[in-house]
Amino acid sequence: MSSSGGNKAIIAALSANLGIALTKLVAYLLTGMSSMLAEAVHSFADSGNQLLLLVGGKKAKRSADVDHPFGYGRERYVYAFIVSIVLFTIGGLFALYEAYHKWHEAVSGHGERPGTDQRWWWVPLLVLVVAICMEGFSFRTAIGEANHTRGAASWVRYVRGAKAPELPVVLLEDFAALIGLLFAMFGVGLAIITQDARWDAAGTAMIGLLLVAVAVVLAVEMKSLLIGEGAAPERVRSIRDAIESVDVIDRVIHLKTLHLGPDELLVAAKVAVDTGDTGGEISAAIDAAETAARSAQPDMELLIYLEPALDTGEAGADSIGHVRSGSGS
Repeated sequence: MSSSGGNKAIIAALSANLGIALTKLVAYLLTGMSSMLAEAVHSFADSGNQLLLLVGGKKAKRSADVDHPFGYGRERYVYAFIVSIVLFTIGGLFALYEAYHKWHEAVSGHGERPGTDQRWWWVPLLVLVVAICMEGFSFRTAIGEANHTRGAASWVRYVRGAKAPELPVVLLEDFAALIGLLFAMFGVGLAIITQDARWDAAGTAMIGLLLVAVAVVLAVEMKSLLIGEGAAPERVRSIRDAIESVDVIDRVIHLKTLHLGPDELLVAAKVAVDTGDTGGEISAAIDAAETAARSAQPDMELLIYLEPALDTGEAGADSIGHVRSGSGS
């Protein structure tokens, strides 16, 4: 995924969420519906999350230095992990607390009946319809950008296997936002029709549980990327074939990869050479193998370390069998 594609989806989501958050907040102030408050907080949290993703992308572009010789590519994973924490605490837990508070008021009879002020009963419904349209636009933009790199992979496989965090995060947030709006529509609509605030509380609780679930999924995926994931099996095979295409190199004894960032890959391999090869031939072969590997992965920045070894005929450990194609599994 290109950074420009991810940024386009983030900016579209940020613009939509800021507008939606303000309208939801106005609807809550006019009606007192807790579902609207939960959705407003959700949208404000999403807006903050998109800003975090933009900051993480900018910080990841810093050049390598003495303290961080492999660069700052994983900054994008750190900020995406923070997004999951924000979504869990500010979005999910707040909604669950508000649902509990609203339910307690409704049961005890201390809360106001929904839609008591007949002037504004239509406001939350109108806001939710507009919000669904705006979130749909943001979701469509994210889907369009993701399709550039998704290929034939299913959406679940794409989210689990993506090494760039921005698009999967925006996709999950927008999907959760659309489902949350439907939950809010359910709770608000039934609360107005039945004049029972418990429906509003139920809709708020459903929003809270949804956000907690999405936050947990994001946290698991980002944790795996932070720990360090190898390249996808098809990339490993391509790099291995490119190295073995060099004449002096008989075979790859073993090969390991590690993502230093979404577009940066560390490659370490031991390659077998013949006892009759000279030092000059081996050195030239190593250079040729590095060039071939980089040509095989033009969209990825490779940091390559190759170690020549005499071919003893023993089978080495191939990293393909140990590489996980998706995060969090």
